[in-house]
Amino acid sequence: MRIHLYYFLLILFIACNPVSSNNKVANKFPANQLNKEVNALMQSLESQTQLTTSYNPAYVTLEYPNGDVPIHTGVCADVVVRAMRANHIDLQKEVHLDMSQHFSVYPNRWNLETTDKNIDHRRVANLMKFFERKQKSISITKNENDYIPGDIVAWKLNNGLLHIGMVYNGTNEDRMPLIVHNIGNGTTIADVLFQWEIIGHYRWFE
Repeated sequence: MRIHLYYFLLILFIACNPVSSNNKVANKFPANQLNKEVNALMQSLESQTQLTTSYNPAYVTLEYPNGDVPIHTGVCADVVVRAMRANHIDLQKEVHLDMSQHFSVYPNRWNLETTDKNIDHRRVANLMKFFERKQKSISITKNENDYIPGDIVAWKLNNGLLHIGMVYNGTNEDRMPLIVHNIGNGTTIADVLFQWEIIGHYRWFE
């Protein structure tokens, strides 16, 4: 197994900059206020917070399509990938197909000459480009009301690395939307929406 430098640096960042994460939700929207697609996302996210208890950036050979690392572990992108599969959207397959046809428009941070079904969809920069190409980008603002359950948010961490998570169906006591993500300690619900610079905001389901 090989560890990508990106993930090594992320682990180092986490060790030096612990993130406050918890599962305390002060306010939660009733399920009947959400459409069925977003409800499916929320059910997946809640399940992940119970099942995904660790973070492991090791390169893994996956099945294709619908390949996944063991559910008890993963990286930040896996949170989004798993949630989307609750609505029968396989980002492993979709990203691979789009990259196969438009490889040159995707970020080339890894000096690759072709696609890799095992890792492409697990890289934040690739997911950002894919969502952008599918016209799922929406405005980045500092208004918490603009971030609704099911939205996908990408950040640049304080050390320049990229991170991604999904807006949860709940808020803190100040009505700030909570985020479901994995930044080192497994999948958690956390109050981190504006903790880092937001560089991507996407909405797949209206």
